[in-house]
Amino acid sequence: MDNQFVWQDEFNIGVDVIDKEHKRLFKIINKLLAFGEEEKKSQWACQEGIKYFREHAVKHFAEEEKYMASINYEGLETHKHIHDGFRKKTLPALEEELERTDYAPDAVDHFLGVCAGWLIGHTLTEDRAIAGEGMSKWENLLPEEELKAMEKVIVQLLYDMFHLESQVISETYSGEKFGKGVYYRLVYGTEREDVDWEVILVFEEKLLINTVGKVMGIQTNKLDSMLINAARYTAQQFVGRVREHLPDTEMYGMKEDNLLTYEQFQGIFEKQKLQVSLLFDTGEGYFSYCVIAPHLLQKGVGTPLEMNNEISEIEQYLMKREEAPKQKVLIVDDSITIRQGMKELLEKDYDVSMAPSGMSAIRAITLDKPDLILLDYEMPVCDGRQVLEMIRSEEEFIDLPVIFLTGRTDQESVKKVISLKPAGYLSKYLKPEDIKRKIDNYFEVNKL
Repeated sequence: MDNQFVWQDEFNIGVDVIDKEHKRLFKIINKLLAFGEEEKKSQWACQEGIKYFREHAVKHFAEEEKYMASINYEGLETHKHIHDGFRKKTLPALEEELERTDYAPDAVDHFLGVCAGWLIGHTLTEDRAIAGEGMSKWENLLPEEELKAMEKVIVQLLYDMFHLESQVISETYSGEKFGKGVYYRLVYGTEREDVDWEVILVFEEKLLINTVGKVMGIQTNKLDSMLINAARYTAQQFVGRVREHLPDTEMYGMKEDNLLTYEQFQGIFEKQKLQVSLLFDTGEGYFSYCVIAPHLLQKGVGTPLEMNNEISEIEQYLMKREEAPKQKVLIVDDSITIRQGMKELLEKDYDVSMAPSGMSAIRAITLDKPDLILLDYEMPVCDGRQVLEMIRSEEEFIDLPVIFLTGRTDQESVKKVISLKPAGYLSKYLKPEDIKRKIDNYFEVNKL
């Protein structure tokens, strides 16, 4: 499945030596995302990925840094720091975890989520910024010496409080999903100032169960209200201990705390520039410590947890996690108008995700397999037929239902894709209520 990702113009920054290497990086991502469920195949894919990065990272980063120096790129030092973090920390740590766990499913998920997410995100943000096509996401990070000091404090606290031998995986964690997470946000401020700062902690669910849960003597492997509450107050103490090592923070009191969905957490990452965004491997699960400071408080991030509502809010949070999940629909269309319109039409009854291209669709399918794909037939670079060919070439997705969302239902177009077994066609010119009814009918007929 070497060609499952199609290189698109948006990935080019206009520098030949960099663009060529980016294409190679995307090619290896294909290998990583094409791994099967069989243990040997998974292990082979990860080993190949690690080998590729080890051989090519130094060369690529050096060439990119040389070019940045030649054009006097003002973000060179920050960019070099990100390269070093990925090469010297992230990759070795991922490799060590895979070998330590004999390529356990959780370790493979960590590798794929962190590695693929980092590379794609870095290419589309930091690397595009080199050519003036955007701004670096990490231009407001704490100075390196302060960041190192905070890392040491957090690693020591994780050991003191939970006896965990932790290591930093990344100093520029970009919000990628790792396992089933709990996202907890704390906002600090003063009554006299309207500038707040916030801390967001991300816990892999098993980390809470294996630390706070064990301390409480909880035998279950499932989150409950008591464990969430204990984790909240433990987290508040943890952040308080970290803040003791920071200057001028004693005047800031905690104003509110929130439990976030992943979508809310992701929204913060998309809109804000973080001063700290650290990812740790604790040996019992992944943990992220993120700071935005100073920061004007966003509205609508989550309901503040207070004495009079914390029980009901936590119960609702847990109920939502335990609710029968909505069926997942992936909308693939290069038109943002179509994508957003379809999302608004379907999101009340379905878990809707969107992809603007064939490449992003393949990544979305691999990381979170949908129950139905609504696929635009006519897209630039990689059209709907080519995307469906890529999907059908992977055994795991051979029966994944795909309905073409298109303005074309002519016989010739139908003939071209009939052998790929699409689940049907939907005309873009139908009324929204008719499109919704047809999708509802599809799921009714094909109950999972």
